[in-house]
Amino acid sequence: MRGGLIAIAVALAVPAGVGASASVPTGAPVAVAAHTRVLPLQGGRNFRDLGGYRTADGRTVKWGLLYRSGQMHDLTAADYAYLQKLGIRTVCDFRDTRERTGEPTLWPAGQKPKVLSDDYTLDVSAMKLPGDPATWTHEQVVTAMTATYPQLLDQFNGQYRRMFGELLAGDVPLAFHCTAGKDRTGVAAALLLTALGVPRATVVEDYLLSNRHMAPAAAHPTGFWAKLSPEAARAFAGVDPRYIDAVFAVTDHHPGGTMGYLRDELGLGPSQIAKLRALYLTKA
Repeated sequence: MRGGLIAIAVALAVPAGVGASASVPTGAPVAVAAHTRVLPLQGGRNFRDLGGYRTADGRTVKWGLLYRSGQMHDLTAADYAYLQKLGIRTVCDFRDTRERTGEPTLWPAGQKPKVLSDDYTLDVSAMKLPGDPATWTHEQVVTAMTATYPQLLDQFNGQYRRMFGELLAGDVPLAFHCTAGKDRTGVAAALLLTALGVPRATVVEDYLLSNRHMAPAAAHPTGFWAKLSPEAARAFAGVDPRYIDAVFAVTDHHPGGTMGYLRDELGLGPSQIAKLRALYLTKA
């Protein structure tokens, strides 16, 4: 049992081998690679701009203001210079204490944005896989990951609330990230895009992009990863629509549906939703 819980902690953390006066810019503060979904970073991990997505009412998410990413420990000097040009002001780091200590983000002097993080230990108690990891099948891992995802809504409620508070305050450009940039970050991105009025199908498409933009699997995996079959490893290290569907199953069944969930659990009532859309969407 203990091995199963450790496995999921690794899987969730490691990819394969606004006040009323708030105002924000209409895009990145300087001219850099306009309208690039995946940032061209040498040491970046799944670092993406959420701009350009169309909403149900015909507006578009503004480019250069909302970013999602994996860990930033491997960023190079050139990467930090690129991010400085983007003008990122706030970073929401969803990683737990162990992750942040093991892979710290080393911002150059004078370039560090406001970084928000919590000291905690990642809770993966919803995951229970029996036996030797070498025997785990793809479907077993998918089932376990699907059961784990709704737990993220509860464990990260406070951090997601704080992220939305920064967005309502207009303290942007803002980047939010975990280690792989797919699970905790994927749920945050899904909630944010939903609040902005992006259709569910597009939200899921953005979530699934992590399968294309994460680091490739190591040719010779070691440790825990070496015990897994390739199929089980992919289920751990990638994303699957069933994972994010499990989150929406919870929010959709909340009184008032997902918008009711955003209102009651994240403090995003009609006025906050309207403000987010005014700040981060283009005019129709």
